[in-house]
Amino acid sequence: MSEQPRSSSGSTLAPASNHGWRARWFHIIFGHGDAPGRLFDLVLMVAILSSILVAVLDTVEDLHARMGHLFLMLEWVFTIAFTVEYVARLLVVSQPRRYAFSFYGIVDLVAVLPTYLTLLAAGGPHLMVVRALRILRVFRVLKLTRYVGEADMLWATFLRARPKIFVFFSTILTLVLIFGALMYLIEGPENGYTSIPRSMYWAVVTMTTVGFGDITPHTALGQMVTSVIMLLGYSIIAVPTGIFAAELATGIRQARQQQACAQCQLQGHQADARYCRGCGASLHADEYEG
Repeated sequence: MSEQPRSSSGSTLAPASNHGWRARWFHIIFGHGDAPGRLFDLVLMVAILSSILVAVLDTVEDLHARMGHLFLMLEWVFTIAFTVEYVARLLVVSQPRRYAFSFYGIVDLVAVLPTYLTLLAAGGPHLMVVRALRILRVFRVLKLTRYVGEADMLWATFLRARPKIFVFFSTILTLVLIFGALMYLIEGPENGYTSIPRSMYWAVVTMTTVGFGDITPHTALGQMVTSVIMLLGYSIIAVPTGIFAAELATGIRQARQQQACAQCQLQGHQADARYCRGCGASLHADEYEG
């Protein structure tokens, strides 16, 4: 039985029609189990990467002065292409509204909106708005996440680790507040610690071992506290990494257990395996992207 594509919320996407051009294009756009679907994905990925490259190069002053018209033309070509793709996705699914408000539906919309909005913000007084909209085009990279199978596992890992990460950041914020207030008391405004929020900024920079050097302690007691914060920072950095790595390892083990062959029921395959290691049957006879 073929697997239906799923939206970001986990609900199953279905074609608007089981026959005709809608069913065919639904299979091409949302499926990647055959040559047409894979070709569509490949062309779309190339277009996404090319549009991001154009948006990045357009911010280089020399290139913009010499090739600004070419960049503008290419941007509109990509925008029209992504608009056609977005409309096509809405036409071929049975519930366009549900897809439009899903994660990937919103990403597809954001990929085309900035270019159209620049038409409404033209002119000198709106220069910063235009610049911001141009930069927003780089978020088209989010459209690539649908073609990376591991992205779903990373997102699921983050959701599982969310309570632990929340506790970790709450602890960090508490330490930053305590050390910021302490350094404000020890060093004072005469040494650059003009307020507790500014002292908290210094504590964050010091605890993360960045050390910009714009604010430094001058008293012996302040330097001792700074040494403690730096040593504490090195031990803290490893905590979220360990939490995420442990949850990711759990997710990989679960994925291997769930990756069972439909022919011989053999389990324990790699998450990206395409064929059964026992009988050689395809593990994804007709898989769709979500």
